Amino acid sequence: MSLKRWWSQAEPLAGKPSGALLAVGPAEWHAAATDAAAAGAQLVALWPTLYPGAAAGAVMRAALLVDGGLLVLELALGDPGHPYRGLHDLFPAAARMQRAAADLAGVRADGADQRPWIRHAAWGPAEFPLARAPAPPAAAAPPVDDYAFVRVEGEGVHEVPVGPVHAGIIEPGHFRFSIVGEKVLRLEQRLGYVHKGIERRFTELPILDAHRLAARVCGDSAVAYSWAYCQALEGLAGVSVPTRALWLRALCLEIERLQNHLGDLGALGNDAGFAFGLAQFSRLKEELTRTVAATLGQRYLLDAIVPGGIAVDLSEEATHALTVRIGRTAHLVRELRTIYDDHSGVRDRFAGAGIVTPELARRLGLTGLAGRASGLGIDLRVDSPWPPYHIITPKLCMRRDGDVAARVAVRFDEVEESCRIARALLSELPVGELRAPLEVPVGPRPGVGLIEGWRGPVLVALECREPGRIHRCHAHDPSWQNWPVLEHAVIGNIVPDFPLINKSFNLSYSGHDL
Repeated sequence: MSLKRWWSQAEPLAGKPSGALLAVGPAEWHAAATDAAAAGAQLVALWPTLYPGAAAGAVMRAALLVDGGLLVLELALGDPGHPYRGLHDLFPAAARMQRAAADLAGVRADGADQRPWIRHAAWGPAEFPLARAPAPPAAAAPPVDDYAFVRVEGEGVHEVPVGPVHAGIIEPGHFRFSIVGEKVLRLEQRLGYVHKGIERRFTELPILDAHRLAARVCGDSAVAYSWAYCQALEGLAGVSVPTRALWLRALCLEIERLQNHLGDLGALGNDAGFAFGLAQFSRLKEELTRTVAATLGQRYLLDAIVPGGIAVDLSEEATHALTVRIGRTAHLVRELRTIYDDHSGVRDRFAGAGIVTPELARRLGLTGLAGRASGLGIDLRVDSPWPPYHIITPKLCMRRDGDVAARVAVRFDEVEESCRIARALLSELPVGELRAPLEVPVGPRPGVGLIEGWRGPVLVALECREPGRIHRCHAHDPSWQNWPVLEHAVIGNIVPDFPLINKSFNLSYSGHDL
């Protein structure tokens, strides 16, 4: 069956005008995913939902981005213990998502890696945080798993374990290097050490309040997550957000991109031994962040986006102050880019380090900024623009070399472009209301929000089966796709270059620990 026929059988997806939901059987599940993969689809997310009571059972869903549209496959499993066919043979990024689904809900993929991913003995192997009825307390703490790392053998090969506890303020992650001399032969990661219970916590919150928790799933992407949550909620409710609120939301999203890119460009300079870069970009980020606090009320916009609209507005004076600050930022970043490009030591560290070829990026499903640095020209703001990006169209920023230098270049390009978009939004900001009233209907199908954050696509899937209550909320970070690619990017590089390569991806630990 062609992908076109799968689309024709699907029903519209709440929250995404270009999205569709397709309920499939066990045989169709893999067949539809196979046709999507053949058409060049990317796996955006894969997650389980448990249904207690009369509708007891489990459902697996897979969100696939193809041709600018979002196709969500839905497979009813009945008994949560009944295995389903995994999608890891089609989409390698599915492997860890399937392991997380097993840890959280007890649903397991046939023929897949069965090692625990995020449990870390925080609960017993027969307990599942997403189950409505919690398991009785264990008489003793669960034993720590004997985690079977893949061993590399050979003359001169030895292992270097790093983490999970790191120096400085950083979330925990374990990196197991197999090396000869200083050359990396293999890297294996283990993440999920600080499971926060966020997905379970969503079900304990009123649906109109939980956008605040969504904004705190991953603090550097607060705008993207809260917008994705509200987009899903507004899709369920059939609410149209006022135009001025949409433009202010987009402004907040571009500011979030600027803050993160400025911070990364400074840190990357520092990792290359160029402390001047860290000092200058830290100053620019702080100046921007102080202006954001003065004009929009928070240094980081955790509470700006609310159901039905936005919680903050801009006066004429605030609009002028932001416009001036963003214009000055763009000017100074252009000067700093010239300094980076002309510095032979920085060029030597960036060029050729941590290469991910376009072919490898495509095969492994690399996404977001890192994908665009490896020739994958996918940006939801461009490919499937939502308001106001259908009016103020972003330019696609892309490179093909796939090394640290390419990921730095994409950041510089996107800073320039985000400054342009932000100034356009400020200069043409429409008048009107900031928020629309919203009542959430109860229904059997999820609403889905999908926003291009600074790191890549952020997805939130939301279900409401009782008035005002959340049955399930799944928040997905693009780091799920990109962490496994980092394991490949470091092969053949020297161990001292790992911090630089790792920072050039700048992936989220917090996005895994839900």
